[in-house]
Amino acid sequence: MLKTRLIAVLIVLEGQVVQSVRFKHTNVIHYDPIHAIEAFNKWAVDEIVVLNVDRNPGGREAFAEKVSHISRICFVPLSVGGWITDEGYADLLLRSGADKLVVNSAVHDLPDLVQALSKRYGKQCVVASMDVMRGGSNIPTVRVDRGRIDTGSNALDWAGRAVDLGAGEILFNSIDHDGARRGYDVDTLKTIARAVDIPVIAFGGVLTWDHLMGGLDAGADAVAVANQFHYTEQSTKKAKAFLARKNIIVRAEGRFGD
Repeated sequence: MLKTRLIAVLIVLEGQVVQSVRFKHTNVIHYDPIHAIEAFNKWAVDEIVVLNVDRNPGGREAFAEKVSHISRICFVPLSVGGWITDEGYADLLLRSGADKLVVNSAVHDLPDLVQALSKRYGKQCVVASMDVMRGGSNIPTVRVDRGRIDTGSNALDWAGRAVDLGAGEILFNSIDHDGARRGYDVDTLKTIARAVDIPVIAFGGVLTWDHLMGGLDAGADAVAVANQFHYTEQSTKKAKAFLARKNIIVRAEGRFGD
């Protein structure tokens, strides 16, 4: 029986893990991502996502080196993203130890690249990250380039596009809910989860473990957390214990692959 995945997300800016609040990154949580990885290794997390949010591509090679260091001590599947604009850099990240590639702006700007990555490495290797924001009309549209550019594409159409291009998963995030501590954008999440036939990961806005249930009830296949996991000791263990009490099937500690 499939187990619900609990995923920790590290937002990395210039090599440091930072807090994200509506895509503004001000507070440093860890000066080196290694410290976060070491904690999550002990706390029974199922997967780790590391996203490079540098404002320019100049730090791509330094980020790849960081991925290489992280992968040596990371004992669970590792997904990485940020500035994946060509096959060469995607290959570098995978050779550096990443298991999956997280693409965002490329779904809008470089669809041929996403398709090529899916064909070359398989759908299971490509995670389409979608960042949704509600404008004045309260209609959720997808933004790219670290949330700065509104594509004008509604969330449902964008998700379908990602599937057509060969993505194997969708990482759904709400800019409005990011760091807001009021749970996932369950309304939009539910619409996406019902419409696509690939796994959807809920992300953005968790404060309490009840918020995880909100994502699962909305149809997410996995739940991801950034800020709150970093600020709570034994966070993922506590989250899993909560989910187990709610009769959600989760992987037992120390038994990856069950």
